[in-house]
Amino acid sequence: MSKDDSHQNMIKVEDLVKSFGPFKAVSGISFAVGRGDVLGFLGPNGAGKSTTMKMITGFLTATSGKVEICGHSIQDDPLTAQANIGYLPEGAPAYADMTPLEFLTFIASVRGLEGDAAKKAIDRAVERTQLGGVLHQSIETLSKGFKRRVGLAQAILHDPPVLIMDEPTDGLDPNQKHAVRSLISDMSSEKAIIISTHILEEVEAVCSRAMIIDKGRIVADGTPAELHARSKYHNAVSITAESAQAQKIESALSGLSAVASIEKTDKDDIVQLTAFSKDNAVLIDDISALAAKENWDIKSVYAEPGKLDEVFRSVTTSDAKSGTAPEAVT
Repeated sequence: MSKDDSHQNMIKVEDLVKSFGPFKAVSGISFAVGRGDVLGFLGPNGAGKSTTMKMITGFLTATSGKVEICGHSIQDDPLTAQANIGYLPEGAPAYADMTPLEFLTFIASVRGLEGDAAKKAIDRAVERTQLGGVLHQSIETLSKGFKRRVGLAQAILHDPPVLIMDEPTDGLDPNQKHAVRSLISDMSSEKAIIISTHILEEVEAVCSRAMIIDKGRIVADGTPAELHARSKYHNAVSITAESAQAQKIESALSGLSAVASIEKTDKDDIVQLTAFSKDNAVLIDDISALAAKENWDIKSVYAEPGKLDEVFRSVTTSDAKSGTAPEAVT
């Protein structure tokens, strides 16, 4: 298999538009996702993420534009295209009076799986999503986290080449989030995956690429490292020391030609000084050498990779009035 074949574009979106009356929710979005890619959709509430995912899956009809799934048009050949998709919608809807086993058995039949093939598919999905303990409990009695896992199980049941998941870890506790992220990573080499998320940490953990959408348009698209590089904190260096040394350290840092500016934060008797890079220059080596030469008594020194939350705020405007912001990377 050639490199091009192994990374073929399994999702192609071309000039996708969705209007609701005079309101344009999605405004001409185009992108492609290849096998082995995990694309993270980021954006403020109402930016158009869920609407875009619904159009890609054929759940919602586009006003204009084209979508292809594994070479099949979602508009012209929806059943073939959708057979290649596993979809976890917002809210993970399911039949509340069914048990997870009954629901997955129903989904297997919808997907054309019968007999031993259906049993194997259900067993595999249950094991991967850790649903064994609640298989015979009605879905309406399950916690939000377990309901989410039932939705994830139905999405991966038929082992589709394309996975599209809206907030896949919503409602999960930290251990469950880790398990789902590990599952996504394990599946990613042979699939094209899109996930929407408000959790920037999730982008770092599982995504090979991140796309920020605002007001129905793509405002940033790149690897997590490329988005980090857009942050003013990229290549900045932070030093933590006792306040008594702050003036001496700040003065010495200001003398470095590659330092553009310095930000100081005081807390009790401790100060953090962050030196920002001029023209994206690497500062850590020069500052570490200076600290050793001047024999500074510092508690820590580290290079900042960049902050996704700061990049997010710099390129989005939809929630500026409400003050809504994504979960910060910790």
